[in-house]
Amino acid sequence: MKKKQGFRVGRVAIPVLGTFWLAVTTLPFIFVAFMSLKTQQETFVNPVWALPESFNLSNYIEVLEGSFLIYLRNSLFVITTSVVIIVLFSSMAAYALARLKFRFSDSLFALIVAGMIVPLHVTLVPVYLMTRSMGLYDTPAGLIGPYVAISLPISVFILTEFMRQVPKELEEAAMLDGCGPFKIYWKIFLPLAGPGISTVAIYNGIMLWNEFVFAYVLTSSPDRRTLPLAVWDFQGQYASNVPAIMAVVTLSALPLIIVYAIGQEKIVNGMMAGSLKG
Repeated sequence: MKKKQGFRVGRVAIPVLGTFWLAVTTLPFIFVAFMSLKTQQETFVNPVWALPESFNLSNYIEVLEGSFLIYLRNSLFVITTSVVIIVLFSSMAAYALARLKFRFSDSLFALIVAGMIVPLHVTLVPVYLMTRSMGLYDTPAGLIGPYVAISLPISVFILTEFMRQVPKELEEAAMLDGCGPFKIYWKIFLPLAGPGISTVAIYNGIMLWNEFVFAYVLTSSPDRRTLPLAVWDFQGQYASNVPAIMAVVTLSALPLIIVYAIGQEKIVNGMMAGSLKG
């Protein structure tokens, strides 16, 4: 009897908790989307949670006619380039740490993983000085180096676990066929680590898309900034265009929502597979 009651409680509790969590995660975006359809006057006169009086797209037109597309272009360039470099470097490092036997490999792996606990703000001053000395300050390219550096530790950690699960028989067969280490990595390990690479690419793409601190510190010109800084165009010293800011937030979040909706299964499966020992 107790088992049946526990089973019934579980069947009721899981949908209720799922619905509650869906509301918690969805309502903020719905609120932002509704706010972006209001006029500036409505935000001052009507209650915050009141629905828009009309389907007003003037804020989106204002945003798209401004510098939003420039910010979007910079973000796409920086994120795409950074993710490609992260995937390439982390996969090569993971292969070396997982399958090539050399002295201090375990210590090197521990040192790389320890980079995940380094606070981001500790690196701001040295990264800023280094970027200025290299002549990369206030350029989109100046963001690529820091983005790759802060993303490599967790990427190497994830992919190393994938590389360790590849059967040794495949590696030995390739060596008998005359393949060297790089060819084995390129032809065997890289394709087999596809789920892990997808996880690393999607995870880092989402994280870097929202990155604000480095973009704020390392860029100053409006035409060199990335998407998280687009809201600065719509706030002044004494007032802010709240509906326009909400329109920027909505447009900036839509690509992430689409990408995550498509790739969430790959992220979850990749994380779960990388955490299991084969």
